[in-house]
Amino acid sequence: MIPFAGNPLNRVSEKRTDSNWIESKWRDPSSLVLPMRRLEPFLRGTENSAPPLQLGLVNPAVVDSLAEKEAPRIFLGLDGDVAVFAIDVSEAADQPLAGLGYFREARTAASMVSLKDAAIIAQAKALIDWHQRHGFCPRCGEPTRLMDAGYRRLCGKCKAEHFPRVDPVVIMLATEGEACLVGRGKHFPPGMFSALAGFIEPGETIEEAVRRELMEEASVKIGEVTYYATQPWPFPSSLMIGCFAKAVNREIKPDDIEIAEVRWIERSTARELIEGKQVNGLRVPPPIAIAHHLIKTWALSSK
Repeated sequence: MIPFAGNPLNRVSEKRTDSNWIESKWRDPSSLVLPMRRLEPFLRGTENSAPPLQLGLVNPAVVDSLAEKEAPRIFLGLDGDVAVFAIDVSEAADQPLAGLGYFREARTAASMVSLKDAAIIAQAKALIDWHQRHGFCPRCGEPTRLMDAGYRRLCGKCKAEHFPRVDPVVIMLATEGEACLVGRGKHFPPGMFSALAGFIEPGETIEEAVRRELMEEASVKIGEVTYYATQPWPFPSSLMIGCFAKAVNREIKPDDIEIAEVRWIERSTARELIEGKQVNGLRVPPPIAIAHHLIKTWALSSK
């Protein structure tokens, strides 16, 4: 399974508008809460503990004194009969959590916990990030307030409703014969190459976005486009739509704006790269990224 996918929680969205039910679950001693500090999730254990680690879920009473009154408190869903929340404790001291664990950057944390816990991190991080960015109404500029257990914000003046957004992004591995196309973004470290990607624009299909992005970034003409899989990507809140794209030929040229270099790599080289080896100084993204899985799936296929 691709990291950040496979969320195990039952979101019971029909319960979000029942403020009494939400409050009763918050006060339920069996409920669990994931503290988030500056968008970093809380993990159990010590910083030198070897993975896999446990997500730092605690009782609501433990964090009640940590969060400010207006801090985002999100109902994530039910794990069986147990309610699971996330709360932003960025502005608080962490004394009640001392000795229980530590906060860790979300990408790193996701690589240290189980896949199901990584998916919970993605949900919590994306939602709290959205609330931090949408405290004011884009229509009239007045403050908004959290509603529906974290899944809606309401403007107190013009009554406009705002909902968490997800930005669709195509990420695609172009192939031609026994080679696939990878690129190095200008912000990438030396030697790091990945599948190319870009946001879908208004009025554009997935296939059209794949062809446009590959033409814009690598000047490569694409024929058939096929869907592979998707990945929630909470940085800040995207849905990565993985695709394979068949190139008409191997003529390529980087745009030199976002992409510093593009190159074709043979299937045998791709197999070595997904095993974590460096080949002629090249590396590909680790398994946390869907780009890794695109390259791996193609590299290990028979044709």
